[in-house]
Amino acid sequence: MSIITITPEIDDPDIVSCSVVGLTIELTAVGETEPHRHRKAQLLYVISGALTVEAAGGIWTVPPQCAVWLPAGVLHLARASGRIVMANLYIEPELAAFLGEDCGILFIRPLLREVILCFASDPAFLIAGEGRRARLSNVLLDELRDAPLEPLRLPMPADRRLRRLADALLADPSARLTIEEWGARVGASERTLSRLFQRETGMSFGRWRQQLHVGLALQRLAIGDAVTSIALDLGYESASTFITMFRRHTGASPARYFGEGRFGVSSPELRSSYLRG
Repeated sequence: MSIITITPEIDDPDIVSCSVVGLTIELTAVGETEPHRHRKAQLLYVISGALTVEAAGGIWTVPPQCAVWLPAGVLHLARASGRIVMANLYIEPELAAFLGEDCGILFIRPLLREVILCFASDPAFLIAGEGRRARLSNVLLDELRDAPLEPLRLPMPADRRLRRLADALLADPSARLTIEEWGARVGASERTLSRLFQRETGMSFGRWRQQLHVGLALQRLAIGDAVTSIALDLGYESASTFITMFRRHTGASPARYFGEGRFGVSSPELRSSYLRG
């Protein structure tokens, strides 16, 4: 993964004395970071591009205009599938203890977005007066308390056979092999795979695959890809079949998902900037 720019230039935000430290990072090309962890908690906000984060035994889909919350000390890595711009906030753990010790996806509303960008995009903000930083930190924490949290975690199995299957579907999510056919590929019976999937992920193989599809679809919906194209690319025979699955998992159709207040966006014109198709 190639880094184009980091603003401001900070080697290690964990040792900066400010309670909230922000960086804007621009990446190019497909790739992933090395697994790492931070002393501070991290809020990783995706401004543009498609990102997945692997942490806490799962994969987190981070659509544009959303953020993933990573508590202090959580081992994680990030995968980019092309050019991406992110705003990262590193927060002293005790300040955001109310968010808990679990990772999660946050839908970022307009005011919170502007606060995040203020911390992350202005190099002068690190040397601003303590009073100003403290006041804006309070606004940040208030907005984080009210940010809608979405259950977009895809649990990743640890068993080596299941992991081979999961990695293959991540590489080619349109693959439509049955669990029996997957078993022949990874060296396990259908019964064994079914039992292990339920034990290690808390869901059946079919539901896990659908959850993967929902996560991948959200990334593409958020950048305006058409529902029909997404459905076909994920191996569905028709858009209607995909829409039914998507609604069952999220409670809303793809066309309504980003327009139901998650971003604080109400007008059709603004909603269309998040979603087409």
